[in-house]
Amino acid sequence: MSENAITKNRDRGVLLVNLGSPDSPTVPDVRRYLGQFLMDERVLDVPWLLRKLIVSGFILPFRPKQSAEAYRQIWTEEGSPLVVISRRVAEKLQAQVDMPVALAMTYGNPSIDEGLRRLLDDRSHTIREVFLIPLFPHYAMSTYETVVIAVRQALSRLDGRVSLTVQPPFYNNEAYIDVLVAAAQPYLQGDYDHLLFSYHGLPERHLRKTDPTGKHCLARADCCLTPSAVHATCYRAQVFRTTEAFVRCAGVPASKYSVAFQSRLGRDRWLRPYTAAELARLAQAGVKRLRVVCPAFVADCLETLEEIGTRGRETFLSAGGAEFQLIPCLNDHPRWLQVLANWSTEHPRAPSV
Repeated sequence: MSENAITKNRDRGVLLVNLGSPDSPTVPDVRRYLGQFLMDERVLDVPWLLRKLIVSGFILPFRPKQSAEAYRQIWTEEGSPLVVISRRVAEKLQAQVDMPVALAMTYGNPSIDEGLRRLLDDRSHTIREVFLIPLFPHYAMSTYETVVIAVRQALSRLDGRVSLTVQPPFYNNEAYIDVLVAAAQPYLQGDYDHLLFSYHGLPERHLRKTDPTGKHCLARADCCLTPSAVHATCYRAQVFRTTEAFVRCAGVPASKYSVAFQSRLGRDRWLRPYTAAELARLAQAGVKRLRVVCPAFVADCLETLEEIGTRGRETFLSAGGAEFQLIPCLNDHPRWLQVLANWSTEHPRAPSV
């Protein structure tokens, strides 16, 4: 990095933002977290009164107990894996760049306000620009869009003189794909029958809402294969691009992989096929040795460790599978940290959201 770049970046602070986690795996803390998460208008996108009725009347009285048990299965002595790993990434990134680095979570702690204050209150730097890295490779209104809007609003409230630059979704970024493949390579070197890409699911209506034309997404079976500017905000098209880039780089034959979507909530139609159904189908079709990778997540969390690593494994093995391996997320992989450091010292244009 040049001296000019170092001087320029002394005015910049980096804010990493992930989804979040309860403060503990207890029912009250899980209930508080789920309430904050599900009352977000971009997560449960119905009118406020109906959202309040659904969340308070039908979800919070029952789901926190079930979710708390799931969190207890993955909880560590240090805390939530998602938060622990994210903190470790922030600390290691700080050691590689000459600018303040802070971590925040969209829901739970540390909050977005807390992360921004840490940057703005850093006395060793005069922050004139916050560089936001939403830790979501793909664009979705319930993740990437929510983070950008929340950080923009919080920064305007805390210090309107500081500018905001945003790392665009990196679903097909060459550096991201390279490290994704490198991290998975040790698990793909041995014999395996099939590689399943399990992405976080979304209600289909979310795709239609983020379609600026209102007539492309899900209007036809090959909508994601038809070139369109709509793909800049289409989660489904972007996960297919990630998959295509990965298998091309890793040399995975077309007959040896498939894509599915996990973490469905409610009765609405979500992106298909569903991961649980695909795990059972693969086993019943004769797949014995399965590898699963979850590229929508950059840090292992409840959705990877418990939903896939525990329940998904049970589904596959009980349906006739013999060997199940969950490929870890990027977590604090050295090459991933280098990618984050490189992005932090560049100045990508902020997307319009």
